[in-house]
Amino acid sequence: MQSRKILLLCSAAFLTLAGLMVGQQTGPLKDPANTVAKPRKSDDKKDDSDLPKIPSQYNKKDKIDVGNLPSFKSDVDVVTVDVAIVDNKGHFIPGIPKQNFRILEDGVPQQITGFSLGEAPMTVCLLVEFSNRFQSFYSYAWFQTLTAAYGFAQTLKPEDNLAVIAYDLRPEILSDFTTDRQKTAEALSRLRIAGFSESNMFDALVDTAQRMQDIEGRKAIVLLASGIDTLSKLTFDKTRRALQDAGVPIYTVGLLQSIREMADAGGYMGTMERLDFLQADNEMRTFAAETGGMSYFPRFDAEFPGVFQSIEQTLRSDYVLSYNPSNQARDGKVRRIKVQLINPETNEPVRINDDKGKAIKYKIVAKTGYTAPREVE
Repeated sequence: MQSRKILLLCSAAFLTLAGLMVGQQTGPLKDPANTVAKPRKSDDKKDDSDLPKIPSQYNKKDKIDVGNLPSFKSDVDVVTVDVAIVDNKGHFIPGIPKQNFRILEDGVPQQITGFSLGEAPMTVCLLVEFSNRFQSFYSYAWFQTLTAAYGFAQTLKPEDNLAVIAYDLRPEILSDFTTDRQKTAEALSRLRIAGFSESNMFDALVDTAQRMQDIEGRKAIVLLASGIDTLSKLTFDKTRRALQDAGVPIYTVGLLQSIREMADAGGYMGTMERLDFLQADNEMRTFAAETGGMSYFPRFDAEFPGVFQSIEQTLRSDYVLSYNPSNQARDGKVRRIKVQLINPETNEPVRINDDKGKAIKYKIVAKTGYTAPREVE
């Protein structure tokens, strides 16, 4: 036990020293330009004063008969669903043909119009709970949080974009999306001394997902947290709805699992605390399942590398399905999606076997719904 304490202190000291060597200030960046996913206005507006003028056959005083001009209205919506088929160890299962997939929208089968599979660079936001409630300086939770955050950053490939956001009372951007791992290291080095004791997970998740909802390509939020929410303005139900609307997959990684079990076994955890943690685990599972992500609750630090490998494999290799929904009503209502693997001849569930012919238990990971657009008046 004494040797473990010495190891924790040495590792923590090393992380602190590494942060000091970077030469950056403690705490989050205050530059409002670091907006993670929202485009900067200066990039959107370009000076067109030097562009050649295009002549028009109409004079400003002329009246145009709009009745003779062609008009059209498009009612076609395309829904894209990223689907991962993973075994009971979280490994991606490739080689499943298009005809074995079936998508139900509100129970109605849809015709799949697009199907692709491949690896692509990822755009990931690492959302880290870092409050004085659990991550007090040099505590076990502090050390575990830093170990997990640094560990996940090391699993990414050079072409992957990573942003880092920490939250306590409110979310704070530590670094914008970048492929520069030095900037990521500088961001993580600011996770040294926690500030507030509040842990507003709901608000932080929704804020991050809404920032990322317009990003194209493979994207996800990786949440490192205890799951406890203390003072968020949003309720659990409103958070679920907002996350489903944003459409960003969330991969939740629960912290403090082993220390919770020890406290519970030793009689140091009361009934209310136990219920709070169980509720937190269920909420994290719900957010992951409803957005097409996955949830993990590692008990030991040695499990984190396997967790991050599973997340990377699932994110990088997805089946991308698209369809035109049969229900074209623009009513702003929630549409429920269910993805199935079926034999098209019998409509029975597909059986997937390993190399030895033994059936594999698999899981279909996909978002559970979306919100239909509203008619523009």
